[in-house]
Amino acid sequence: MKKITLFLIAVVFTYFIGNAQYVFSPIDGPINVAEGSPVTYNLNDITNTAGVTAPSSGSYSSFRVSVDWSNGSGVPWSIEADLTVITSSGSINIDPPTSGGANSTSDTTIIFEGDLPNLYNPTTDAYIDMVFNQSYGGSNANWSNIIVTLYEAPSCPNPTNPNAINIMATSADLQWTEAGSSTLWNIEWGATGFVLGSGNTVSNLNTTSYNLSGLSQGTSYDFYVQANCGNGDFSNFVGPVTFTTLIPSRINFSQQPITVNGYDLAVVDMNGDFLDDIVGVSSTNVNIQEQNTDGSFTNINITTPNADYLPGWSMAAADFDANGKTDLLYGAGSGVTFMQASNDGSSFTEQSTSQYVFSQRSNFVDINNDGNLDAFVCHDVEPNVYFINDGTGNFTFYQSDVTAGAPYSLGNYPSGGDYGSIWIDYNNDRNIDLFIAKCGGAVERRTNMMITNNGDGTYTENAAAIGLADPMQTWSSAWGDFDNDGDMDVFVGASSGSHKLMENSGFSDDGNPNNDYVFTDVTAGAGINAPTGWESSAFDIDNDGNLDIISNGSIMYGKGDMTFEDADDNQINYKNGSFGDLNNDGFIDAYYNGVRYYNLGNSNNWVKISTVGMAHVTPNYSNRNGIGARVELVTPSGTQIRDVRSGEGFEFMSSLNTHFGIGSDTSIIEIRVYWPSGMVDVFENPSINTSHVLVEGSAPLSIEDETFSDISIYPNPVDNVLKIKTSALLTEKIATVFDLTGKRVFNQKINANELNVSSLQTGVYFLRIESEGRSIRRKFIKK
Repeated sequence: MKKITLFLIAVVFTYFIGNAQYVFSPIDGPINVAEGSPVTYNLNDITNTAGVTAPSSGSYSSFRVSVDWSNGSGVPWSIEADLTVITSSGSINIDPPTSGGANSTSDTTIIFEGDLPNLYNPTTDAYIDMVFNQSYGGSNANWSNIIVTLYEAPSCPNPTNPNAINIMATSADLQWTEAGSSTLWNIEWGATGFVLGSGNTVSNLNTTSYNLSGLSQGTSYDFYVQANCGNGDFSNFVGPVTFTTLIPSRINFSQQPITVNGYDLAVVDMNGDFLDDIVGVSSTNVNIQEQNTDGSFTNINITTPNADYLPGWSMAAADFDANGKTDLLYGAGSGVTFMQASNDGSSFTEQSTSQYVFSQRSNFVDINNDGNLDAFVCHDVEPNVYFINDGTGNFTFYQSDVTAGAPYSLGNYPSGGDYGSIWIDYNNDRNIDLFIAKCGGAVERRTNMMITNNGDGTYTENAAAIGLADPMQTWSSAWGDFDNDGDMDVFVGASSGSHKLMENSGFSDDGNPNNDYVFTDVTAGAGINAPTGWESSAFDIDNDGNLDIISNGSIMYGKGDMTFEDADDNQINYKNGSFGDLNNDGFIDAYYNGVRYYNLGNSNNWVKISTVGMAHVTPNYSNRNGIGARVELVTPSGTQIRDVRSGEGFEFMSSLNTHFGIGSDTSIIEIRVYWPSGMVDVFENPSINTSHVLVEGSAPLSIEDETFSDISIYPNPVDNVLKIKTSALLTEKIATVFDLTGKRVFNQKINANELNVSSLQTGVYFLRIESEGRSIRRKFIKK
């Protein structure tokens, strides 16, 4: 996989102006530079392989190398170029380039700047060499028009340690350290990238600090500093130091440490009290910081059998044996381990794969909709794998299109490239679908996939048909209804290159189903502002009723119209971490690496929901966590939707509770839960600013849709196609077929007032047509 280079602070170099310099004649090239085969050029020794004239005298302290860089083969990036300069007194490596490098194969000019190990005198020092290199395995690039410049040291010493501190929305304190006997300093500053001589200047400062005010918030600036030794003797300008002024945070987070041992990748309720706990695991231990009702935590360590594999790549959590205690999945680089909690939660049993699995994102989901939670794991270098639950927590391993008799094909590219899986219902047919964010290698390998659940026990890959087959580099995606129009949109977070925000068209109402639920790129102008990386998720951080995107530590606040504002990367860690409610106050918090990031909230209202499926009590109901359920919240301001899911982002496990912000609304009209079993519950007038445990079947759909009073179905008995006759409009209505035991066996949207029921076995069935909390039922016989 690619090396990911993060720029978190500015690197300071000496900028040379007004001092003697020596410019070598250009090395025309092109020079092919390959990983593992660095190219060395001798600029000044007996061989002089560069073939350029070297300086004959001088005392040089620093250098600048300019290179025209172009793509060779093997997917090199310009940011992976590095340069080592060697003299008789030592060497210095510049990696990545000082400027011009990018996570891209596009042609560019890269610059390397730095200070030589010691003063270089060509009359006494034996040599000066340059070593060119590319750092990504199997790649190479072409370097040409290489221009090397050496700069002589000034007599007035350069200031050292320039820095910007106390950075606020409109001000920052600039500081540096005196070198030598200078007592006056000059600074020059401006928008990042400005050219020295064109910026704002402050001269003859007699202190080594300066408060720079009157800045614009959320803006990147550079500054340089120069020493004035008097009598016209000046040092070089040192810089740039780059800093960015703050944007006043919409939501502030406070950080509080806590000790969690091992791979601390999960925020999830472990003991069945619906309060989010923090979980870390090691080879023989599960460490739980268990949340108490007062917001404090109790540390619990449970010794486990030895785990064959640890979650070096991801962790998922759910109650897969339906005993009321949460079980765990560890996704490792060579296999998968399950830790199954006992009925009282005081111990775990272990089961691990014997098959090789290079795990990436992992999930729990009911793949075959039998009421038992199955597991899915992205495979980095082979087709994806999944584990079908027999109902007691024992799993059968399948690899898509590899294992004989594998019932589903859930990502079958031979060399994998599958990184970020997430299970969502993108087309509102009440069937849970699978989106896979992909990365690396050939275009086909890194093209994202949508594996659509057909509602009849089969899945079909159709990303290209709906506009999601992007050959980008991505490790995760964030799904949510970002414009509150009733369907799931998606933010695909780039690990390199550019992020994409894709809007779901929803139902087109033009009579052509191929135009329904397709996706359009609306990134431009949407206010997307996040670094590249691995992690993307969606939550309503400020509880205003609009979903926000959290990507690689940047919170982008949603406006409810597919646009975002007030991006804030100063609140949580770059890795995002796990999300949940760590003090039960109704605001989403985060946890990463021993730190709780508490959301300090605002005055907005909220509601939190824990779904409890009842398959463990009643046959043909849903899995105990309600994973795969669609939850709809109706308030005076409109309808919001969520899907209950286990495993999102790339690495971490977040809360199984469903959270809604409702802004200034002071009431909820109803909450509708569409369970995977086909059961629909409608909870009317629930309280706000509290948590609700919603149990499957406790508020069943009972309101008959009067618009269907004249409905009839024919032929009955039916061979293959069941026709529906009514004066009402059936567009977007959901048809669910149950057998006599109440098991959901078929679920689809109605198209052209008919249903293809050819896949059903001979017998008696019930057809339910439902939409927006109302339904009607009819019985039919399949021949």
